[in-house]
Formats: sequence, C-alpha cells, structure tokens
Amino acid sequence: MSKLAATLLAGAFTAGDAVNLRSLRSSSNRTSLASEDQSLMMDTLYPFYHTTDSIRDQLSSLASNCPGMTLSVGDSGDDRSIDVVTIKDPDSTPINRNFLLFGEHARELISPESGLHFIRTLCGGTELSARAKEILKDNEFQIVVNGNPSSRRKVEQGDFCLRVNPNGVDLNRNWDEEWQAGEDGPQQTNPGPSAFSESETKIFRGLVEEYKPTTFLTVHSGTKGMYMPWAYDMEHLATRNEPQMMQILKTLDKDHCECPFGAAGREVGYSCPGTCLDWVYDHMKSSYSFAFEIYTDPSSDADLKARWEEKMQETSDSAFLQENSLAHSKFKDLFEKHPSCFVQTASEKHSHHRYAGGMSPEDCFAQFNPNNEEEYNKVVNNWSGAYLDMADLVTKNMKAGDSGDKAPVAAPAVEAASATAAPAVLVASDAAPAAPDAAETAASDIILPAASSDAAPAASEVPGAAADDPTANASAKMAALMGYGSARYIRTFQDGSA
Repeated sequence: MSKLAATLLAGAFTAGDAVNLRSLRSSSNRTSLASEDQSLMMDTLYPFYHTTDSIRDQLSSLASNCPGMTLSVGDSGDDRSIDVVTIKDPDSTPINRNFLLFGEHARELISPESGLHFIRTLCGGTELSARAKEILKDNEFQIVVNGNPSSRRKVEQGDFCLRVNPNGVDLNRNWDEEWQAGEDGPQQTNPGPSAFSESETKIFRGLVEEYKPTTFLTVHSGTKGMYMPWAYDMEHLATRNEPQMMQILKTLDKDHCECPFGAAGREVGYSCPGTCLDWVYDHMKSSYSFAFEIYTDPSSDADLKARWEEKMQETSDSAFLQENSLAHSKFKDLFEKHPSCFVQTASEKHSHHRYAGGMSPEDCFAQFNPNNEEEYNKVVNNWSGAYLDMADLVTKNMKAGDSGDKAPVAAPAVEAASATAAPAVLVASDAAPAAPDAAETAASDIILPAASSDAAPAASEVPGAAADDPTANASAKMAALMGYGSARYIRTFQDGSA
C-alpha cells in the first residue's frame, strides 16, 4: 500500500496530500490515454500491415536482391521526399512504360500495401511471379508505393480517417487539370491554394514528365470501381483511345472486381477536378490512364452488388449504362452510401467534420482497409494480378498496332445492330456537344448531346419492341437527344456489371 493510500485510509488528509492525489490522478489519466493511443495504433491492431519505415526497409532489401530494380528518392527541395521504385528486366526491351501511383490518400492503407505486394511479385517473391516474369519481357514499371508518407505516419498512430497531406490538401485534387479553388475552411477534398502547390504533387509531376508513361494507374480504396478519364467532366467520355481503355476496363472488371467501371465523372455523377487521372491523360498524352478503387468493407460487398443489379434491372435499356450511367439519379444513393476518391459525394466534399461523414476512426479503417489478415492477403493478391493483366492487355494492343493514340472512328449506325446482338451503348460523337433542351433533360433525367438533323425513331421503330414498351420509349427518347443517325456505340456487359 502506498503512503498516500495509507494516509487516506487513516483520515489524515493534508493539503500536501491533496497535491499528491492530484498528481496521482494526472499520472493515472496519462497512463490511460497512452494505453488508449497504443490500442489504436495500426501495428498493434493490425500487425500484418507495414509502417512507413517498414515499407522503406522492405524496398531497400528488395532493391539489393531484385535484378533490374532501383530505389531512388523524389525530392521537391523541402523536408518531404517520396521513395520511387523502377523495375526493368535487364535482358528485355519493353514497349510499355507503366507508372503506378499508390497512397495519395493517407487513410487508404491498403493502396501502398498493394503496391508493395506488386513489387514483391515483380521481384519473384509471390505466387504470381512466374506470370510477372513473362510480363516484364514487354513492360517496365515505375512505382510510387507510398505517395503521402507524412500523413500515413499519423494514420499508423490511429488517425484512421485522415485523407489529406500535412497541409490539409487532397493530393488528388491538386493537379493542374481543370483545377478549382476550394471553399474556406478544412475539407476532405481541399484542392490547395493553387495547382501543384504541394511538395508531393510536384514530385509526382516531375516523375511522370521524365518517365513519360504509356500506361498510368492510380490506386485508391473505400469502394470498388475501375475508371478512366474524364473525372472532372460528368457529361463526356474521353475521346482519344476511349474504346481501347473501355475494353481493358471491361476485361479487368470481369476477372478482378465485378464493380462499376467507365469514365470517372460520368460513372459517379460528381465532378472531380484536379486529378492525376485526367492530368496524365491530357498533358502527358499517355495512351492509357486508369484509376482503380480496390477495396470496401466486405459487409458492403453484398449490398453493393445487390443494389447494382437492382439498378441494372430498373434501367433495363442497356444504353443508359454508359451514356446515362451512374450519374443518373437512380444511382445517386449507391454512391452516397459508398463514397471514396473518385466516388465523391457532395456531403463529404463539403464536410468540415474531423472524420469522413462523421465516421469513427475504427469505422474509417474498416471502410478503407481489410481488418483481418485473410482478407488482406486476398485483396493484395487479386489486385497484383489485375496490375499484371492491365500491362499485358496494353502490350497486346500495342503489338497489334493499336497504340490508342488516335481518336476512335465511328462504329456502324445504331439501326445496323442486330436485335439479338449484345446491348449497345450509345456514346457521344467526338465533337464537343451542346447542352440538351432543359425540358428534355428534366423528362428523361439525363444529360446528352443535342440531336442531329436525322429523324429520331418512334418507340415502335425500335427493333423487336412493342409500341408501348417502356424500354423502347426510353431508347427512342435517348436516340432523339443524341442524334439517331450519327450516334456511334460500343458494347457492354449484358449482365449489368458495366
């Protein structure tokens, strides 16, 4: 028994003892707070994750043993730096230069973990390494594994909802592509005082300008989705190389995600200005530019898929899938419930709450990252396979002479499509379209190009449809808005997974 406790029991409590008691209580509180802080630390709760220091140690170890791998440091001249990995088979002559950017958002811990696993794969350290060896014959890679290391350190200490960099800036809204100034006060998507104001984005820009990638990929988490440009524009698809990028996303989605895919802004119905996805595509003229969302809480998986299928059934006219897509009002609640990087809801965009959407740190971790080792391993293995497949699909296009550098040519007119063929997806022509008539937009709940001079079909003219068929009526209305005779199309999934 301590002297203070004995004094209390004896009833002899003096002013000096009161000071000792306050000191004891203070010490006890500090111990309790320290214990609480310790209980929220990543390496205590989730020891299968890597700290920032551990990531760097692993990269250093791999660099000394992996043929063709170099580890360098990107530096903007201040106190922040970024580790950069380059991997090229010394005996190969690659035709595809892949730049992969992981970890722009600190709370998305699984993104850098996925990048680290992919580097181990390329270096022969996983079950996918035999395939990686084949891929390296035609591909080289430059990889930023941990794009926001200073803020990731805070996440590792339990600040599991932290998205931005130490300056409070969202790195994926700080690129000079349709950059827009933000509102006053803290925001989850604060774009910074100006484009490329941040050390990290200056480093990223310098790297991609020097590397000149053929293929660019940025990796995020918080939902599942596979995207291409544009992110800043909710109305239009990117025209240069659009069919090739869409086909690659379609193939990868079927094998690795079964999730929404397509043009980022159009798919989610929210404009996302200032992204790396759009900047690299537009300024670097990279043939392929993608953004993958690789994880959400598994408890959401069934809901996402069920709701997705439900929405596809509600919108049975498949032409809505890409032209109207998820920007349609019927899909809004899906992305309100499952927001993330490119899937950015207005409520989170303008939230000044310390945590995303009012989520607790524990909820944030579960939303953005696997919280058990089995799921963690499943995610990193699956997506390393997807990155390899992406590189392989691009090189196959390049070898076939389809580099994707030219704008796509028009496909046959809609009326030429067979009634039994896979559902068509109408896509705007390459010319910048005018806004549709407001009354038409309100009636159909869509945003489409102005109609051409060609006559639009009546519902009865839609192949194989009755005059009172609501699907045919929807097709006719959309064809009227787009310009029936001049529309071009691409194919999409029949099963609603597009």
